[in-house]
Amino acid sequence: MGAEISTPTFTREQRYRYRQKVLTCLDALERMLMADAFDNRPALTGMEIELNLVASDYRPRMNNADVLAALADPDFQTELARFNIELNLPPGQLAGDSLAALEATLRASLNEAERRCNELDTHIIMTGILPTVLLEHFQGDWMSENTRYEALNDAVLAARGEDIGLDIAGPSGEHLRAWADSLAPESACTSMQLHVQLRPDAFASHWNAAQVLAGPQLALGANSPFVFGHHLWAESRIPVFTQAADTRPTEYANQGVRPRVFFGERWITSIFDLFEENSRYFPALLPELSDEDPLAVLDAGGVPELGEMRLHNGTIYRWNRPIYDTADGEAHLRLENRVLPAGPTVIDTLANAAFFHGVLQGLAGQERPVWSRMAFTTARENFVAGATAGIDADLFWPGLGHLPASELVLRHLLPLAHAGLEEWGVDAALRDRYLGVIEGRCLTGVNGADWQVGCVRAFESRGLSRPDALRAMTEVYAENMHGNEPVHTWALPADHVHSST
Repeated sequence: MGAEISTPTFTREQRYRYRQKVLTCLDALERMLMADAFDNRPALTGMEIELNLVASDYRPRMNNADVLAALADPDFQTELARFNIELNLPPGQLAGDSLAALEATLRASLNEAERRCNELDTHIIMTGILPTVLLEHFQGDWMSENTRYEALNDAVLAARGEDIGLDIAGPSGEHLRAWADSLAPESACTSMQLHVQLRPDAFASHWNAAQVLAGPQLALGANSPFVFGHHLWAESRIPVFTQAADTRPTEYANQGVRPRVFFGERWITSIFDLFEENSRYFPALLPELSDEDPLAVLDAGGVPELGEMRLHNGTIYRWNRPIYDTADGEAHLRLENRVLPAGPTVIDTLANAAFFHGVLQGLAGQERPVWSRMAFTTARENFVAGATAGIDADLFWPGLGHLPASELVLRHLLPLAHAGLEEWGVDAALRDRYLGVIEGRCLTGVNGADWQVGCVRAFESRGLSRPDALRAMTEVYAENMHGNEPVHTWALPADHVHSST
C-alpha cells in the first residue's frame, strides 16, 4: 500500500505541489540513471505473503491487531482488512541452498504464527481469496486501524464518485454482481509478491520478460476460484482487484482512461518509462509531501529518498511494478511481481518462486527476446486466459502458436527455468525439487484452483449447501496446507467426514 502517511485529508494546494514534486523526483531519477548511481552488489531477491485469519469455523476472524500483538514479530505486519496480515521475508541471494533455507524459514515462521494464533482461537490460511469470506463480513468495523488505509479508501471513492461495482462472469456460468461502498472487496485478495533487484541496464529486459511470463504464472499458480460464494475465474483475484480498486466511473472507462490496476500497454526500454507513465496518466491519491529536495540531495553527493514518486508508485497497481528504494545509504531498483496468489503450501510457494526467477532469467538473457516476436496485446491476452482458465488455458507463444499451458511449460519453459536457476547458482537438487512440483502440476492438470473446485463439488454432491461446502473445503485445505505436500498430490475428500455447520 506504500509508505505511512500522517493525515487522511489533503488540500488542493497539496495536490498541486505534490504533482510538481513527483516531476522533480523524476528529474532526479533520470540523473541517477544516466550516472548509474545504484548499488552494484550481488542481486538480492525477496518475498512477501499476505495471509488470512479465520476462526475455528474457518470463517473470517477480524482480529489482526490481537494476532500481531501476540506474534510480536516485525516481519508480520497489518493489511487492509482485519482478517489479513502480511509476512515479509528477509531478502537474500538465490545461489546454493538458499531456497531450502528460505523454505525452512517460511515454514518455521508460519508454524510459530499458527501456534500463537491458536491461543486466540484463530488459524492462518494461505490462499488467493478466502473461500468463506462473504460480503456480509464487511458490514461494520472491517478495516484495519491505519491512517493510510482510511485515506486510500476515501480517495478511491472520491475519485470514483460512486460505489464500487463488481461484475464478473465465470466460465462455469456463475455470475457475481455486487456493489460496495468501500475498498472491502479489494481486501479479500491475498497475494504473494516476488522481488528481484536489478541493475538499471537490465531492468527493461526483465520487466518485459515478466510481462510475457504473467500468463503462464497464472495458469500454473491459480488459487482463487471462489468469490463471495460464487465459482468464477481460476484466479478470480485478478478481476476482483481490478474492479475493486478502479477509480474510474463507467464513463471514464468507456473513454479509455487507464485503470489503476494496470497491466500496461507497451514494452519498455527503461524503468524510467514506467515512472514517467505513472506521473503522466494517474492523478495522486495520497499527496503527502516530504521536506526533501531530491535535486539538492544529489548535488550534495547524497542519495535521495524520492518519497513522493515512491508513494505515488504505491497507489498504481501494476502486476509487475517498478520499485525505487534505498538501503544502507545506497539506491537500488527492484521488480515486484504481483501476479500470484498466496498458497496453497510452503513448497508450492517456493516452487512458484523458483519457476519465476528461473524463467525470468532465461527469457531476459535471450539473444532474440520473446517480446520482440510478440505483440504486447498478446501478452495481456495470455494474462487474462491464464487467470480465467488456469492450467486449462490455451496460451500463445511465438513460433508455437496457441497450445495448452501445461504443454508450453513442460516443453519450453521448464528447461528455461532449469537453465536460469543454474545461472543463479542454485543447487541442482533444489532445482529438481521445486521445478518438479511445477512439472507435477502440469502432468496431473491440478493446481490450487482445480483442487478447491473439485473439493467443493465433492461436498456439494453429498448435499451440502454452497456456504457449508466452502467451509468444509477450507477446513480440509488448512489441514493439507500444514502438511506441506504439493497441492497436485492432495486427495479429494471422498471419505473425509466434516461437520456442515
